[in-house]
Formats: sequence, structure tokens, C-alpha cells
Amino acid sequence: ILTILGNSAVLATAVKRSSLLKSPELLTVNLAVADIGMAISIYPLAIASAWNHAWLGGDASCIYYALMGFLFGVCSMMTLCAMAVIRFLVTNSSKSNSNKITKNTVFILIAFIWLYSLLWAILPLVGWGYYGPEPFGISCTIAWSKFHNSSNGFSFILSMFLLCTVLPALTIIACYLGIAWKVHKAYQEIQNIDRIPNAAKLEKKLTLMAVLISVGFLSSWTPYAAASFWSIFNSSASLQPIVTLLPCLFAKSSTAYNPFIYYIFSKTFRCEIKKLQCCCGWRVRYFSTDNSAENPVSMMWS
Repeated sequence: ILTILGNSAVLATAVKRSSLLKSPELLTVNLAVADIGMAISIYPLAIASAWNHAWLGGDASCIYYALMGFLFGVCSMMTLCAMAVIRFLVTNSSKSNSNKITKNTVFILIAFIWLYSLLWAILPLVGWGYYGPEPFGISCTIAWSKFHNSSNGFSFILSMFLLCTVLPALTIIACYLGIAWKVHKAYQEIQNIDRIPNAAKLEKKLTLMAVLISVGFLSSWTPYAAASFWSIFNSSASLQPIVTLLPCLFAKSSTAYNPFIYYIFSKTFRCEIKKLQCCCGWRVRYFSTDNSAENPVSMMWS
């Protein structure tokens, strides 16, 4: 619910401000699309399976769940990587060079991200790698246990780990360390805090927001990555179901964090949310009857 409501608010704000959106902000929109896509496509199936105490459906639904989760997960990771690279280029370039990152360039980058993610998601369907159930039995993912069982599974997991996890994560860390060093040197040159231009303060706030988004995503998925690697080198039966379930749930929670970060750091987003709240309240009052104004539920919703 938090993921769908929060990211829907992000998309509604983006549509309302479409003519004012800057090029890097399109990546934020793409991240919201990936988060809400994951929530809509696979979360209901996982919730229903949890209530059922067993996986609903057979192999087809398991493959669908794993494919969609892998697709949106890789898309989110690569979007965060692209955000870090563009933030690094903007911070370390002159104003004239930073303007070269046009919307068309970002649209091409977003198209590449989706194609790259789709390619990796489809590979297990065509014979390189495998999809299978999680150890706790109510969701599906990449068959990590196939790492030692076949050269096929070994090569896929190793390649996927390097190209979809390690390389993007190292790129994100390197970019933000470079930005932090650049900002630190710039602030050292300006001894008086009152003399720091507003543009530099805004740049620092935007960078901090991007860092928190990346940290939230990486920290959410780190326990799941640790549990997955344990199942690579050890039998899944050696872990209790709850031990494998909690990292999976924590990883899925990553889709709900970003709207809260935007709300804290973006004054524009806060203003747009307040306008949406006012608009929703006006519509409820408009479509309600005269007597409904005394209804506590109606008043609370308004």
C-alpha cells in the first residue's frame, strides 16, 4: 500500500510538472515506475501465497513471479547507477557542459536500462540460468542452489552477480565518493557559510537525497544477497524458513522508501502533495451529500 500510494504520488507530481521536469528527474520517474511495477505485478501473488501457507499455482506462476521480480530489481539497480553517474557528471562539469545532458539523452538511457534488464530477465527462459522457489516456499527467484549443480547455473549467477550487482554498486559508491570530495573541496574554499551560493546548497541537498535513495536500496537488498550467497555454498535446509523469509521481505520494502525521502528533501514535492491532498478533499466534499459533512469518516478523509 505504501509503495503504490507513495510512488503514485511521485508519478502524479511528475505528470503535473512534466513541462518543468529537468533531464535527471526523468530517472526518478523511471525508478518510481519500476517500484510500482514490482508492487502491482508480484506483491499480490506473494501475499496470497502467504495467506495460503503455500505457493499458489505451479511452475508457470513461479517463473512469472521470478521474471518480474528480477526485471524490476535490475531496472531499479541500473537506474540508481545511472542517477549516480549523471549526478557525478553534473557536479564535476561546468554549467554549459551539464546542460548537454538533454531529455532525449536520458530517454535513450532509460530505454537501454529497460532493454538491459529485460535481457537478463529472459536469459533463464532461454536456457542460461534457472528460476525456482525460495527456500521458505511462498515466492520464487533465481535458483541460487544451481550454482554448484551445473556449469550453466554457475556461469549465469557469476555473470549476473558481477554485471547486475557488483559493477553497478561499485559505480554508485565511486560516483558519490567523487561528489563528496568535490563538495568538500568547494566548501573548504568558501570559509564563510553565508557566502555559499544557493546553487551549491541545492546541489548538496540533491546529492544527499540521491545518496539516501541508493543507500536505502542497497541496504534493503544486502541481507537478501547474504542469504542467497549462503544458499549458494550451503544447503538451503541449513537455514530456518524465517531466516530466509525476513531478508526477502526487507528487500521488497525498498520500493516504499523513496517517496518519503522525496517528501523530506524536496520542497516542490511537498507542495505538490499538499495540492493533491487539497484536491482530493475538495472532490470528496463535492461528491458527498449535505448530511455527509457531519459524517466523521467523511470529515477525516477530507
